[in-house]
Amino acid sequence: MSFFGFGQSVEVEIVLNDAESRKRAEHKTEDGKKEKYFLFYDGETVSGKVSLALKHPNKRLEHQGIKIEFIGQIELYYDRGNHHEFVSLVKDLARPGEITQSQAFDFEFTHVEKPYESYTGQNVKLRYFLRATISRRLNDVVKEMDIVVHTLSTYPELNSSIKMEVGIEDCLHIEFEYNKSKYHLKDVIVGKIYFLLVRIKIKHMEIDIIKRETTGTGPNVYHENDTIAKYEIMDGAPVRGESIPIRLFLAGYELTPTMRDINKKFSVRYYLNLVLIDEEERRYFKQQEVVLWRKGDIVRKSMSHQAAIASQRFEGTTSLGEVRTPSQLSDNNCRQ
Repeated sequence: MSFFGFGQSVEVEIVLNDAESRKRAEHKTEDGKKEKYFLFYDGETVSGKVSLALKHPNKRLEHQGIKIEFIGQIELYYDRGNHHEFVSLVKDLARPGEITQSQAFDFEFTHVEKPYESYTGQNVKLRYFLRATISRRLNDVVKEMDIVVHTLSTYPELNSSIKMEVGIEDCLHIEFEYNKSKYHLKDVIVGKIYFLLVRIKIKHMEIDIIKRETTGTGPNVYHENDTIAKYEIMDGAPVRGESIPIRLFLAGYELTPTMRDINKKFSVRYYLNLVLIDEEERRYFKQQEVVLWRKGDIVRKSMSHQAAIASQRFEGTTSLGEVRTPSQLSDNNCRQ
């Protein structure tokens, strides 16, 4: 960034020490485009150089101090004037004085805490960035460089299957089952749907992955639902006793880990939405929350006992248990 003022102007650049070897990750910007940024994890050191290049070698640059900051902040789009910082580290690089030639300043932020994942949503943005500042009497010279942070998890110790029976009394009873309740971002959702009673003419059935972003608190709460994926299960009328398998690969979709009450500012949750449409275009649906997590490079060689049992069960045929009283699938009434 150049500063054009009276006399000298300067170009500021931030360069990481491991820029050539550090992995980059794609991240969606506020305008919906994807760009690549340097990828960091919680606890990693952030170090590099701030380079100052003077445009006019024969002129000096007076300043009131030079510093670099590492900042993690949350910005709510409806409250853009306020930036909520949850990480703020500062290193002074130079005391007030003057610069007569181009030079570079080393910096290092050791084992930086980065508690949350970078996120750009419909109403909120969580970002990490380095900001170099040359303080001037008239206008500061500022250069920022964004980075991306991923939060990693290990296999959950408890990961029970989801089994629910839903329907409309005397019209439709279905039982759906998913092999797990927690999935990593490259996982496969495996399940089955059983039709116990069918007295309405179903013509279409699908599973949607819905992302629900919640921002704000109290009376200023905003909910945004975004359908990430639609997976067609069936096109045609099912019959009683029919079983339909589900296998939905998550790797092809833009997903983030589940984020709950991040710094008391926002949450991101995911739901599997089972949708049935009858011949009269009435829609019946049932939502079930699932937890998404990002798997680290080092994973356990053996799955937890419950996860192993769930996988074995879905490889074969599972017998139905006793039929319980179903909950309503929607407020629609069926016609005989």
